[in-house]
Amino acid sequence: MLFEPMKKHSPLLALAVPLVVGACTSTSETNSPTPAPSDEVARASAVAAMHDALLADAIALRDAAQDLKSAAPTPPDRGWDTLQDKSAIVTMRDAWVRARTAYEHVEGALAPLFPSIDFEIDARYDDFMTALESKGGDKNPYDAVGVTGMHAIERILYADVTPARVIAFEKTLPNSAPASLPPTSADALAFRNALATKLVDDAQNLVDQWTDASIDPSIAYFGLVSLVQEQREKVRKASSSEEESRYSQRTMADLRDNLAGTKTAYKAFAPWLVSKAAAASTRSGTAIDADIQAGFAALDAAYAKIEGEAIPEPPATWSAENPTTSDLATPFGELFTAAFSASDPASTTSLAAHLREGGAVLGLAGFETSP
Repeated sequence: MLFEPMKKHSPLLALAVPLVVGACTSTSETNSPTPAPSDEVARASAVAAMHDALLADAIALRDAAQDLKSAAPTPPDRGWDTLQDKSAIVTMRDAWVRARTAYEHVEGALAPLFPSIDFEIDARYDDFMTALESKGGDKNPYDAVGVTGMHAIERILYADVTPARVIAFEKTLPNSAPASLPPTSADALAFRNALATKLVDDAQNLVDQWTDASIDPSIAYFGLVSLVQEQREKVRKASSSEEESRYSQRTMADLRDNLAGTKTAYKAFAPWLVSKAAAASTRSGTAIDADIQAGFAALDAAYAKIEGEAIPEPPATWSAENPTTSDLATPFGELFTAAFSASDPASTTSLAAHLREGGAVLGLAGFETSP
Protein backbone atom coordinates (compact mmCIF):
# COMPACT_ATOMS: atom_id res chain seq x y z
CA MET A 1 0.00 0.00 0.00
CA LEU A 2 1.23 3.48 -0.84
CA PHE A 3 -0.86 5.10 1.84
CA GLU A 4 0.59 5.02 5.34
CA PRO A 5 -1.73 4.40 8.30
CA MET A 6 -1.95 7.21 10.85
CA LYS A 7 0.39 6.58 13.79
CA LYS A 8 -1.42 6.35 17.12
CA HIS A 9 -0.10 7.09 20.64
CA SER A 10 1.04 4.08 22.63
CA PRO A 11 -1.65 2.96 25.10
CA LEU A 12 1.06 2.32 27.72
CA LEU A 13 2.21 5.94 27.44
CA ALA A 14 -1.35 7.13 27.88
CA LEU A 15 -1.72 5.12 31.10
CA ALA A 16 1.53 6.52 32.45
CA VAL A 17 0.27 10.11 32.21
CA PRO A 18 -1.74 11.31 35.25
CA LEU A 19 -5.41 11.88 34.51
CA VAL A 20 -5.28 15.52 35.58
CA VAL A 21 -2.64 16.20 32.90
CA GLY A 22 -4.50 14.23 30.24
CA ALA A 23 -6.90 17.07 29.38
CA CYS A 24 -4.05 19.54 28.85
CA THR A 25 -2.20 17.09 26.63
CA SER A 26 -5.32 16.53 24.53
CA THR A 27 -5.89 20.28 24.10
CA SER A 28 -2.28 20.82 23.08
CA GLU A 29 -2.45 18.02 20.49
CA THR A 30 -5.73 19.35 19.14
CA ASN A 31 -4.23 22.80 18.55
CA SER A 32 -1.03 21.54 16.94
CA PRO A 33 -0.79 22.02 13.15
CA THR A 34 -1.55 19.04 10.95
CA PRO A 35 1.71 17.75 9.52
CA ALA A 36 2.10 17.90 5.75
CA PRO A 37 1.63 14.54 4.04
CA SER A 38 4.73 12.61 3.07
CA ASP A 39 5.86 12.75 -0.54
CA GLU A 40 4.82 9.12 -0.92
CA VAL A 41 1.28 9.85 0.26
CA ALA A 42 1.03 13.08 -1.78
CA ARG A 43 2.26 11.33 -4.91
CA ALA A 44 -0.24 8.50 -4.47
CA SER A 45 -3.04 11.00 -3.90
CA ALA A 46 -2.12 12.83 -7.12
CA VAL A 47 -2.14 9.58 -9.08
CA ALA A 48 -5.52 8.55 -7.66
CA ALA A 49 -7.03 11.98 -8.31
CA MET A 50 -5.77 12.02 -11.89
CA HIS A 51 -7.08 8.54 -12.55
CA ASP A 52 -10.55 9.39 -11.28
CA ALA A 53 -10.72 12.76 -13.05
CA LEU A 54 -9.70 11.48 -16.47
CA LEU A 55 -11.46 8.10 -16.42
CA ALA A 56 -14.84 9.74 -17.07
CA ASP A 57 -13.54 11.36 -20.27
CA ALA A 58 -11.89 8.13 -21.45
CA ILE A 59 -15.24 6.37 -21.03
CA ALA A 60 -17.04 9.25 -22.77
CA LEU A 61 -14.65 8.87 -25.72
CA ARG A 62 -15.43 5.16 -26.01
CA ASP A 63 -19.19 5.68 -25.71
CA ALA A 64 -19.21 8.47 -28.31
CA ALA A 65 -17.19 6.29 -30.68
CA GLN A 66 -19.73 3.51 -30.23
CA ASP A 67 -22.59 5.94 -30.90
CA LEU A 68 -20.87 7.05 -34.09
CA LYS A 69 -20.44 3.48 -35.26
CA SER A 70 -24.06 2.60 -34.46
CA ALA A 71 -25.34 5.58 -36.45
CA ALA A 72 -23.30 4.77 -39.58
CA PRO A 73 -25.68 3.90 -42.43
CA THR A 74 -25.08 0.79 -44.55
CA PRO A 75 -27.45 1.00 -47.54
CA PRO A 76 -27.46 -2.34 -49.40
CA ASP A 77 -27.44 -0.80 -52.87
CA ARG A 78 -25.48 2.47 -52.62
CA GLY A 79 -22.99 4.56 -50.71
CA TRP A 80 -23.85 7.53 -48.50
CA ASP A 81 -25.99 10.33 -49.85
CA THR A 82 -26.00 13.79 -48.25
CA LEU A 83 -29.79 14.03 -48.61
CA GLN A 84 -30.96 10.48 -47.97
CA ASP A 85 -28.52 9.98 -45.09
CA LYS A 86 -28.66 13.53 -43.72
CA SER A 87 -30.02 12.51 -40.32
CA ALA A 88 -27.40 9.78 -39.87
CA ILE A 89 -24.58 12.13 -40.89
CA VAL A 90 -25.75 14.77 -38.39
CA THR A 91 -25.88 12.13 -35.65
CA MET A 92 -22.40 10.84 -36.52
CA ARG A 93 -20.97 14.36 -36.55
CA ASP A 94 -22.48 15.02 -33.13
CA ALA A 95 -20.93 11.80 -31.81
CA TRP A 96 -17.59 12.70 -33.38
CA VAL A 97 -17.61 16.10 -31.64
CA ARG A 98 -18.32 14.41 -28.30
CA ALA A 99 -15.49 11.95 -28.88
CA ARG A 100 -13.15 14.76 -29.90
CA THR A 101 -14.01 16.84 -26.86
CA ALA A 102 -13.44 13.91 -24.52
CA TYR A 103 -10.07 13.08 -26.05
CA GLU A 104 -8.82 16.65 -26.01
CA HIS A 105 -9.62 16.70 -22.28
CA VAL A 106 -7.35 13.73 -21.58
CA GLU A 107 -4.72 14.15 -24.31
CA GLY A 108 -2.19 15.98 -22.16
CA ALA A 109 -1.84 13.19 -19.62
CA LEU A 110 -2.61 10.16 -21.79
CA ALA A 111 -0.61 10.84 -24.96
CA PRO A 112 2.86 10.53 -23.35
CA LEU A 113 1.76 7.50 -21.32
CA PHE A 114 0.28 5.63 -24.30
CA PRO A 115 1.99 7.07 -27.41
CA SER A 116 1.03 4.25 -29.78
CA ILE A 117 -2.66 4.50 -28.88
CA ASP A 118 -2.45 8.28 -29.17
CA PHE A 119 -1.07 7.99 -32.71
CA GLU A 120 -3.78 5.57 -33.80
CA ILE A 121 -6.53 7.76 -32.34
CA ASP A 122 -5.26 11.30 -32.91
CA ALA A 123 -2.61 11.48 -35.65
CA ARG A 124 -3.32 13.88 -38.51
CA TYR A 125 -3.66 12.81 -42.13
CA ASP A 126 -0.24 14.29 -42.97
CA ASP A 127 1.36 12.34 -40.08
CA PHE A 128 -0.04 9.10 -41.49
CA MET A 129 1.01 10.02 -45.04
CA THR A 130 4.58 10.46 -43.83
CA ALA A 131 4.49 7.11 -42.02
CA LEU A 132 2.91 5.37 -45.03
CA GLU A 133 5.05 6.98 -47.75
CA SER A 134 7.03 3.81 -48.46
CA LYS A 135 3.76 1.87 -48.80
CA GLY A 136 2.21 4.24 -51.30
CA GLY A 137 -0.19 5.85 -48.84
CA ASP A 138 -3.62 4.59 -47.84
CA LYS A 139 -5.40 2.77 -50.64
CA ASN A 140 -8.69 2.31 -48.79
CA PRO A 141 -9.70 5.14 -46.42
CA TYR A 142 -12.68 3.19 -45.05
CA ASP A 143 -10.89 0.14 -43.68
CA ALA A 144 -8.95 -0.22 -40.43
CA VAL A 145 -5.53 -0.26 -42.10
CA GLY A 146 -3.37 2.79 -42.78
CA VAL A 147 -5.00 6.09 -41.85
CA THR A 148 -7.21 5.59 -38.79
CA GLY A 149 -8.57 7.43 -35.80
CA MET A 150 -10.61 10.55 -35.22
CA HIS A 151 -9.16 12.63 -38.04
CA ALA A 152 -9.55 9.81 -40.57
CA ILE A 153 -13.24 9.66 -39.65
CA GLU A 154 -13.53 13.46 -39.55
CA ARG A 155 -12.03 13.67 -43.03
CA ILE A 156 -14.83 11.45 -44.34
CA LEU A 157 -17.72 12.84 -42.27
CA TYR A 158 -16.96 16.43 -43.29
CA ALA A 159 -15.76 15.75 -46.85
CA ASP A 160 -18.58 17.81 -48.36
CA VAL A 161 -17.83 20.90 -46.24
CA THR A 162 -14.02 20.81 -46.03
CA PRO A 163 -12.52 24.26 -46.80
CA ALA A 164 -10.86 24.64 -50.21
CA ARG A 165 -7.57 25.75 -48.61
CA VAL A 166 -7.40 22.45 -46.68
CA ILE A 167 -8.04 20.44 -49.85
CA ALA A 168 -5.32 22.44 -51.62
CA PHE A 169 -2.83 21.77 -48.81
CA GLU A 170 -3.48 18.02 -48.77
CA LYS A 171 -2.94 17.79 -52.53
CA THR A 172 0.70 18.63 -51.81
CA LEU A 173 1.14 15.58 -49.58
CA PRO A 174 2.77 12.50 -51.14
CA ASN A 175 0.25 9.77 -52.07
CA SER A 176 -2.67 11.89 -50.88
CA ALA A 177 -6.14 10.93 -52.12
CA PRO A 178 -9.26 13.13 -52.15
CA ALA A 179 -11.66 12.62 -49.28
CA SER A 180 -15.27 11.61 -49.90
CA LEU A 181 -18.28 10.07 -48.25
CA PRO A 182 -18.32 6.28 -48.80
CA PRO A 183 -19.23 5.97 -52.51
CA THR A 184 -20.39 2.33 -52.50
CA SER A 185 -22.32 0.01 -50.21
CA ALA A 186 -19.09 -1.93 -49.60
CA ASP A 187 -17.31 1.26 -48.54
CA ALA A 188 -20.18 2.21 -46.21
CA LEU A 189 -20.02 -1.23 -44.62
CA ALA A 190 -16.25 -0.97 -44.23
CA PHE A 191 -16.58 2.45 -42.60
CA ARG A 192 -18.88 1.04 -39.92
CA ASN A 193 -17.35 -2.40 -39.42
CA ALA A 194 -13.68 -1.47 -39.85
CA LEU A 195 -12.73 2.20 -39.45
CA ALA A 196 -15.37 3.14 -36.86
CA THR A 197 -14.96 -0.19 -35.06
CA LYS A 198 -11.22 0.40 -34.73
CA LEU A 199 -11.86 3.73 -33.01
CA VAL A 200 -14.18 1.98 -30.55
CA ASP A 201 -11.56 -0.72 -29.92
CA ASP A 202 -8.74 1.80 -29.47
CA ALA A 203 -10.88 3.83 -27.05
CA GLN A 204 -11.74 0.70 -25.09
CA ASN A 205 -8.05 -0.18 -24.95
CA LEU A 206 -7.42 3.24 -23.45
CA VAL A 207 -10.10 2.71 -20.80
CA ASP A 208 -8.69 -0.73 -19.96
CA GLN A 209 -5.14 0.55 -19.57
CA TRP A 210 -6.05 3.68 -17.59
CA THR A 211 -5.29 2.29 -14.12
CA ASP A 212 -3.44 3.76 -11.15
CA ALA A 213 -0.61 1.33 -11.81
CA SER A 214 -0.15 2.65 -15.37
CA ILE A 215 0.21 6.29 -14.31
CA ASP A 216 3.77 7.53 -14.00
CA PRO A 217 3.42 10.98 -12.37
CA SER A 218 6.56 12.32 -14.05
CA ILE A 219 5.42 11.29 -17.54
CA ALA A 220 1.87 12.49 -16.96
CA TYR A 221 3.04 15.86 -15.64
CA PHE A 222 5.47 16.19 -18.55
CA GLY A 223 2.48 15.73 -20.86
CA LEU A 224 0.75 18.72 -19.29
CA VAL A 225 3.80 20.90 -19.81
CA SER A 226 4.19 19.67 -23.39
CA LEU A 227 0.56 20.43 -24.19
CA VAL A 228 0.97 24.01 -22.98
CA GLN A 229 4.17 24.34 -24.99
CA GLU A 230 2.33 23.07 -28.07
CA GLN A 231 -0.38 25.73 -27.92
CA ARG A 232 1.72 28.03 -30.07
CA GLU A 233 2.47 25.23 -32.54
CA LYS A 234 -1.22 24.36 -32.83
CA VAL A 235 -2.04 27.97 -33.66
CA ARG A 236 0.93 28.32 -36.02
CA LYS A 237 -0.15 25.30 -38.07
CA ALA A 238 -3.51 26.95 -38.67
CA SER A 239 -1.81 29.54 -40.84
CA SER A 240 -0.76 26.81 -43.28
CA SER A 241 -3.96 24.70 -43.15
CA GLU A 242 -2.15 22.02 -41.11
CA GLU A 243 -4.34 22.51 -38.05
CA GLU A 244 -5.82 19.53 -36.23
CA SER A 245 -9.59 19.55 -36.73
CA ARG A 246 -9.31 21.20 -40.10
CA TYR A 247 -12.17 19.42 -41.88
CA SER A 248 -14.80 20.31 -39.27
CA GLN A 249 -13.23 23.72 -38.60
CA ARG A 250 -13.29 23.41 -34.83
CA THR A 251 -9.61 23.68 -33.89
CA MET A 252 -10.38 26.63 -31.61
CA ALA A 253 -12.67 24.29 -29.68
CA ASP A 254 -9.76 21.82 -29.53
CA LEU A 255 -7.57 24.48 -27.92
CA ARG A 256 -10.23 25.29 -25.33
CA ASP A 257 -10.79 21.60 -24.58
CA ASN A 258 -7.04 21.00 -24.31
CA LEU A 259 -6.76 23.81 -21.79
CA ALA A 260 -9.73 22.56 -19.78
CA GLY A 261 -8.23 19.07 -19.67
CA THR A 262 -4.80 20.39 -18.71
CA LYS A 263 -6.32 22.34 -15.83
CA THR A 264 -8.22 19.26 -14.64
CA ALA A 265 -5.10 17.09 -14.72
CA TYR A 266 -2.99 19.78 -13.01
CA LYS A 267 -5.59 19.98 -10.24
CA ALA A 268 -4.48 16.49 -9.20
CA PHE A 269 -0.94 17.78 -8.60
CA ALA A 270 -1.86 21.14 -7.04
CA PRO A 271 -2.32 19.97 -3.40
CA TRP A 272 1.02 18.19 -3.52
CA LEU A 273 2.74 21.28 -4.94
CA VAL A 274 1.11 23.64 -2.43
CA SER A 275 2.37 21.43 0.41
CA LYS A 276 5.97 22.18 -0.57
CA ALA A 277 7.67 24.85 1.55
CA ALA A 278 10.22 27.27 0.14
CA ALA A 279 13.83 26.07 0.15
CA ALA A 280 17.12 27.85 -0.30
CA SER A 281 17.06 27.37 -4.08
CA THR A 282 13.31 27.23 -4.77
CA ARG A 283 10.14 29.22 -4.23
CA SER A 284 7.30 27.80 -2.20
CA GLY A 285 4.79 25.56 -3.91
CA THR A 286 2.03 28.01 -3.00
CA ALA A 287 3.74 30.82 -4.91
CA ILE A 288 4.36 28.62 -7.95
CA ASP A 289 0.79 27.36 -7.92
CA ALA A 290 -0.50 30.96 -7.88
CA ASP A 291 1.54 31.76 -11.00
CA ILE A 292 0.32 28.60 -12.74
CA GLN A 293 -3.30 29.46 -11.97
CA ALA A 294 -2.74 33.00 -13.27
CA GLY A 295 -1.26 31.56 -16.48
CA PHE A 296 -4.29 29.34 -16.98
CA ALA A 297 -6.59 32.31 -16.41
CA ALA A 298 -4.73 34.41 -18.98
CA LEU A 299 -5.06 31.70 -21.65
CA ASP A 300 -8.72 31.21 -20.73
CA ALA A 301 -9.35 34.92 -21.25
CA ALA A 302 -7.54 34.95 -24.60
CA TYR A 303 -9.47 31.92 -25.87
CA ALA A 304 -12.77 33.37 -24.65
CA LYS A 305 -12.25 36.43 -26.86
CA ILE A 306 -12.51 34.26 -29.99
CA GLU A 307 -16.07 33.60 -31.10
CA GLY A 308 -17.03 30.22 -32.46
CA GLU A 309 -15.19 26.92 -32.85
CA ALA A 310 -12.82 27.83 -35.69
CA ILE A 311 -9.48 29.56 -35.35
CA PRO A 312 -9.65 33.10 -36.80
CA GLU A 313 -8.49 33.42 -40.41
CA PRO A 314 -4.80 34.42 -40.49
CA PRO A 315 -3.99 37.65 -42.35
CA ALA A 316 -2.85 37.13 -45.93
CA THR A 317 0.52 38.65 -44.99
CA TRP A 318 0.99 36.52 -41.87
CA SER A 319 4.47 35.26 -40.99
CA ALA A 320 4.92 33.24 -37.80
CA GLU A 321 8.66 33.93 -37.86
CA ASN A 322 8.38 37.69 -38.34
CA PRO A 323 4.80 38.92 -37.83
CA THR A 324 4.12 42.59 -38.42
CA THR A 325 2.62 44.84 -35.77
CA SER A 326 -0.58 45.20 -37.78
CA ASP A 327 -0.88 41.43 -38.24
CA LEU A 328 -0.38 40.87 -34.50
CA ALA A 329 -3.28 43.27 -33.87
CA THR A 330 -5.72 40.98 -35.73
CA PRO A 331 -7.76 38.32 -33.84
CA PHE A 332 -5.41 35.64 -35.18
CA GLY A 333 -2.37 37.68 -34.17
CA GLU A 334 -3.71 38.22 -30.66
CA LEU A 335 -4.39 34.50 -30.34
CA PHE A 336 -0.89 33.69 -31.53
CA THR A 337 0.60 36.17 -29.04
CA ALA A 338 -1.34 34.65 -26.14
CA ALA A 339 -0.28 31.11 -27.09
CA PHE A 340 3.33 32.26 -27.53
CA SER A 341 3.37 34.02 -24.16
CA ALA A 342 2.08 30.92 -22.38
CA SER A 343 4.55 28.56 -24.04
CA ASP A 344 7.65 30.70 -24.66
CA PRO A 345 10.61 28.37 -23.98
CA ALA A 346 12.96 31.32 -23.47
CA SER A 347 10.84 32.94 -20.77
CA THR A 348 11.11 32.25 -17.05
CA THR A 349 7.65 33.70 -16.37
CA SER A 350 5.52 31.84 -18.94
CA LEU A 351 2.90 29.29 -17.92
CA ALA A 352 5.09 26.50 -19.29
CA ALA A 353 8.07 27.79 -17.26
CA HIS A 354 6.04 27.87 -14.03
CA LEU A 355 4.78 24.33 -14.70
CA ARG A 356 8.37 23.18 -15.22
CA GLU A 357 9.34 24.94 -11.99
CA GLY A 358 6.54 23.10 -10.22
CA GLY A 359 7.77 19.78 -11.60
CA ALA A 360 11.25 20.52 -10.25
CA VAL A 361 9.92 21.35 -6.78
CA LEU A 362 7.91 18.10 -6.80
CA GLY A 363 11.08 16.20 -7.63
CA LEU A 364 9.60 14.68 -10.78
CA ALA A 365 11.98 13.01 -13.20
CA GLY A 366 12.95 15.27 -16.08
CA PHE A 367 12.39 18.48 -14.11
CA GLU A 368 15.47 18.37 -11.90
CA THR A 369 16.56 21.81 -13.09
CA SER A 370 13.91 24.50 -13.17
CA PRO A 371 14.21 27.24 -15.82
